[in-house]
Amino acid sequence: MVDPEGQNMLFRGQPEQKDLMIRTLSERLNEKDEAITDLKETVKDLKETIAGLQETLNEFRRKLFGTGSGKTKQDEKAGETGTIAVKSHKRTTRKAKAAREDQYGNLPVRREVIPLPEEDKHCPYCNSLMGYVTGTFVREELRIAPAKVERVHYYREKWRCPECGKDGDGTFAGSKAPAALIPRSPASPSMAAYVAMEKTGPAMPYYRQEFLMKQPGFTLPGETMANRIIYVAGNCFHPVYNLLHEELLKRDLAHADETACRVPREKGRTAEQTSCMWLYTAGNDGPAPVALYDYQPSRKGACAQDFPEGFHGLAQCDGYQGYNRLEDVMPVCCPAHARRKFFGAVPAAGRKKPRLLDINSDVAVGDAGLPDEEEAKQLPAAETGPLFRNKLFYPERTLKDPDTEERKRRRAVLEQPVRDRFRNRPDTLHPTGGSKPGKAVNHARNHHDTLMNYLPDGRCGIPDNRAERKAKSYAAGRKAFLFHTSGAGAGAVMYSIVETAEADNLNIFQYLCTVLLYMPDYMNSSAGIEQLMPWSEFIKEQCSGLTDVESNVPENRIPLPPRQQRN
Repeated sequence: MVDPEGQNMLFRGQPEQKDLMIRTLSERLNEKDEAITDLKETVKDLKETIAGLQETLNEFRRKLFGTGSGKTKQDEKAGETGTIAVKSHKRTTRKAKAAREDQYGNLPVRREVIPLPEEDKHCPYCNSLMGYVTGTFVREELRIAPAKVERVHYYREKWRCPECGKDGDGTFAGSKAPAALIPRSPASPSMAAYVAMEKTGPAMPYYRQEFLMKQPGFTLPGETMANRIIYVAGNCFHPVYNLLHEELLKRDLAHADETACRVPREKGRTAEQTSCMWLYTAGNDGPAPVALYDYQPSRKGACAQDFPEGFHGLAQCDGYQGYNRLEDVMPVCCPAHARRKFFGAVPAAGRKKPRLLDINSDVAVGDAGLPDEEEAKQLPAAETGPLFRNKLFYPERTLKDPDTEERKRRRAVLEQPVRDRFRNRPDTLHPTGGSKPGKAVNHARNHHDTLMNYLPDGRCGIPDNRAERKAKSYAAGRKAFLFHTSGAGAGAVMYSIVETAEADNLNIFQYLCTVLLYMPDYMNSSAGIEQLMPWSEFIKEQCSGLTDVESNVPENRIPLPPRQQRN
């Protein structure tokens, strides 16, 4: 046996060894504690990584085999049945079918009377000639004529005075041919407008248009189409684009978003680098809608600072920090984005409970209730966001018609209490860092104030749908043409013109054709360009009806009216 007292006697004579041993043991204990701490951090990081990978795997499985992020099983059943029982109420899931007059009542009608054969005009009993009584309606049908393409050769008339010619001299006069849209090119306003509309509206890539062009009997290479659109975008539509930009900067409310794009042949960049298409739309605070696209080679904050420079007001966006660089601009973070982040973090099996409320839907739903304090503490972090956000979205369904001041007042009564209750809620949630719930909570915590900036101004809508819809329009085209070869800037101009014309309820082809019809002679005239803007009375009169390619031609165009003052 070891004698403790003997050990003590041993150390009494050797204090240096005792101190050394104590220090050694202490160092070893510290190293052990540090190792344990490191292992705990490693385990925590591994758990977060596993959670993130599991969420990614589930997301891939949902995209491959499941429904969309905003759909639930009830939504799928809604397509099969007429109504769905939702607790204490029923909601209709199908809209009434549109009447024929609503669908194509503005089309011209041609009356086609089927004559009675001559041999049937005599009475079968007395052989007397019968008289006409009336025509009876049987049915109607829609007829569509395929695209008609023709070659037009312009000739100038030349006249000579016969009297002056008697003296050996002559006086001549010649007609003036309309200016060509593109020098040394057979492109006409209608041809360029057709190609631009097909490329931008239904997202028809040039190679598909090239296939369709062969059906009327001619060949138009895709590269030629692309070069012509780049030319008219930069020379004919860019003046309109610049005035739209100036109009946007005058507004007090704007919406912004951005989406990725690829330009593989851009100078100084590799084919793998991702560029960005920035989207800006004017709010409902002005006389006319404006939708602008701006191509930039990156998603840096400086890109969000340069284009809207000079704008002062409210900027509704998805919370991207780049918009915070703008001076005298109050960012309004979109609550729909925050809610979507929470909903995306809810496991697929639990998405039936936190339904996403659409404020624009015609479906009647009941008020979304909130859990009490004790129930809220028991809720998973991911389900908290949709519940509180739905409570904010519900009263917005009833605030579409009131004016801005009334909407502001009612928001303070109906939505401010929900905001106050949710203010500190994210701080009480502690999901796994790096996971979807963690990202959603961090987003709500970091953008809490800007998420509620829509409340003091009645002009702001709760979602940022204006810019998102424009982003989806471009994303649909990007899915078809995949990338821009060299005309990303021209594409931004054309998307701006087409989307603004659509928002102004114009006939898109007619508007594109009208601008191209006049712009070669008016591109240096500020008064002429103003008359070609989507909101001008001239454009509304010329481009709000059916497509007209017979009279809307260079040789028969009517003069532009003088400039009119806008209201």
